[in-house]
Amino acid sequence: MTTTPSPAPAPAAAPGTTPSPTPTRLPRRLIGTSGIEASVLSLGSWHTYDRMDFADAVDMVAFAVEHGITLFDVGVYGFRGMQPPVFTDVLFSAIVRAARIPREDYLLSEKLWLEGFGDDGFRPQLEHALFRVGSEYADLVILGDLRRDDVDLRDLVVDLAALADAGLIRAWGVNNWSAANIRRLSDIAAAEGVAGPQIAQLKYSVARRSIPDGEPFARLFADGLTMQASDVMEGGILAGNVTPGREVGREVGRDPGSIRERIVADVPAFAAVADELGTTPAQLAVAFTLTHPATTTTLFGASRLEQVQQNLDAVALVERVGAAELRARVEPFWADKGVVDPEGP
Repeated sequence: MTTTPSPAPAPAAAPGTTPSPTPTRLPRRLIGTSGIEASVLSLGSWHTYDRMDFADAVDMVAFAVEHGITLFDVGVYGFRGMQPPVFTDVLFSAIVRAARIPREDYLLSEKLWLEGFGDDGFRPQLEHALFRVGSEYADLVILGDLRRDDVDLRDLVVDLAALADAGLIRAWGVNNWSAANIRRLSDIAAAEGVAGPQIAQLKYSVARRSIPDGEPFARLFADGLTMQASDVMEGGILAGNVTPGREVGREVGRDPGSIRERIVADVPAFAAVADELGTTPAQLAVAFTLTHPATTTTLFGASRLEQVQQNLDAVALVERVGAAELRARVEPFWADKGVVDPEGP
């Protein structure tokens, strides 16, 4: 995987934003073999901007782009006939306009749900999502969890290739699929002569690592697939909030391997390691995910500009301490080791 500095100039700051005089510029990494480069940090969650004052959200997004964050996950979590969606994606559309951020200055990641895949494929769902977010295309789409057994994987691959041909998407990936099913998608795409999955959004943290660090995914990564690390804070627990009071994502309630009690018990020791390294638990949690050689980007949610700044500092932590040393220091907190099947769900 190549890493290059972000060359694009920063957009004008939004009204009310006080830009840093010497902004930190994030490195970028390739999304699979697509040729698309994304910042090593990406911003978004099920509830992001709907938990903030609008002016604060504008300031935060402007600050993020100014400092090199290029990838924003603003997928519709729900669709017509499934559930009433939240409106963080609609708000994002207004935020980027208020911040005067040109569409070409950021990458848009959308979710596509297999529950909504029907006779017309993904196109109606995608067009609805793009309408809500005010864009003509998505740079990346991520297929939601594979919960259906009546879907032909070839139909998915062919449909996504048609969306790419129509200029509606540039690349696609999957969320928490098994290594075997991702391999099937790649094999089908190769046989059809079209682009296959480029990235896998996987739960990855100092506690949950068995799947991304396992042999089945290592083979996929060797073939060019890359990873978007998600759920890196375990719903805020690794940052020190051992009793999170809100749902931070569709899957936050899941506990593969039933290890959450162990994670909570490890928080004091994890915080002590962070203190020894001169950082915070949240920054250490983010920095760890960037040490995986297949990580393109780490996805995080934020509702304050300060949280974005702290995660920017996590990138510097990797450079200061070194990837090998960071991985060694957090090895004792690998809670799902030998518990969760590395093949994935």
